[in-house]
Amino acid sequence: MSNNRTRRRLLFDTGAGFGWLALSALDAPASTHFAAKAKRVIQIFAVGGMSHIDTFDAKPELTKRTGKPFDMPTFFGQGGNLMGCPFEFKQRGQSGLWVSDLLPHIAESADKLTVIRSMVAKSANHMPALAQMNTGFVLSGFPSMGAWVTYALGAGNENLPAFVVLPDARTQPWGGSLQWSNGFLPAAVQGTPFRSEGDPVPDLSSPKDLDPGARKAGMDWLDRMNRTYAETHPGDSTLDARIRTYELAASMQLSIPGIADLSQESEATRKMYGLDDKNASGLPRNCLLGRRLLEKGVRFVQIFHGGASNSWDAHGNLITNHSGNAKDYDKPVGALLKDLDSRGLLKDTLVMGVTEFGRTPVSQGSGNTAGRDHHPDCFTCWLAGAGVKPGFSYGESDELGYKPAVDPVSIYDFHATALHLLGLNHEKLTYYHNGTRRRLTDVHGHVVSGILSN
Repeated sequence: MSNNRTRRRLLFDTGAGFGWLALSALDAPASTHFAAKAKRVIQIFAVGGMSHIDTFDAKPELTKRTGKPFDMPTFFGQGGNLMGCPFEFKQRGQSGLWVSDLLPHIAESADKLTVIRSMVAKSANHMPALAQMNTGFVLSGFPSMGAWVTYALGAGNENLPAFVVLPDARTQPWGGSLQWSNGFLPAAVQGTPFRSEGDPVPDLSSPKDLDPGARKAGMDWLDRMNRTYAETHPGDSTLDARIRTYELAASMQLSIPGIADLSQESEATRKMYGLDDKNASGLPRNCLLGRRLLEKGVRFVQIFHGGASNSWDAHGNLITNHSGNAKDYDKPVGALLKDLDSRGLLKDTLVMGVTEFGRTPVSQGSGNTAGRDHHPDCFTCWLAGAGVKPGFSYGESDELGYKPAVDPVSIYDFHATALHLLGLNHEKLTYYHNGTRRRLTDVHGHVVSGILSN
């Protein structure tokens, strides 16, 4: 054995070689387990707990029984009497899908939606509930769905990150970057967050007074140092990801400014998304930017609406909270659905409208300032686009929206179905970690075949 091939080096190479091989495969899309319906995903996360019974799940019996007592446990232990929806529901489009007046723009695309009204989560607390919707687990430290998809399918454009996160301009979600973490997967698959103002990626642009030649010389020196270190410390995916990040950053310096320049869009398009509304949050910009990223080959775009503040968490004053959040959310999300459809992107893009849990059918507080508490036992998520039945509802909650009455759907099922649409078998997409073959769906999950189109 040569001096450059020590016993320790040999053990490192053979033990970590498959990890390096998997990481190198990220530069090109990998093979799917079967034919995929969707090529890409865009997820819009309504943080805080959007109320299902005030948006997509009409409950006339609940309204009829408003003010009646109903004994149910609540997260904060402040449950009151039954409280009907203060917003009007209507059947929309040819499908007759029920959507409340809170979401008139999204309602215009009712015939494109698949609404699941029987979702069930494991936790009534924001942080673990957010973690489960993003990672499949209520504990922190596991890879996000975007990281799993990136690990499985690779990048669609070598000049852009495969997984881009667009946080709310006003606030971060509970857990911050843990919600788009790579967990124990190779570091290169973690989400890349973009900022809402200035350079989308911090420090992407070189200082104006920096000599280009000096910059190139410095970067070349840094690359040689990193690669020399990597050769003597095999198995360190963090360093390899850093090297790849420098390479990607050089490409992004050319590609990102053009993509982030929304002035290239027509005035009509910018207005459709609501960019002319000076009082709106960053969601109009993020939805339009999300569409542009998908067009350029980004595999997974995750958009957060709300966070640890400015969220859908309506413990008090449900009317004010949900009216304000819905006004901010509805127009850009409705525009995104129409825009993707008009450009032919919806047919192979999976759009996911998610939240961490619903809200109780009983009031929290009383009078005009009453709100609703956290409710993981039954809530609503929606899908649109590639491979799902349009204008369709799946599952039913009981007459009060308290628990599923028909076809409960766990978050494991939800994730298994999304992976299926991407051509991935959730039981085969695994990663060996600490003696266990880990997967997004843990040891659970079934594809919800009832929502799949032919």
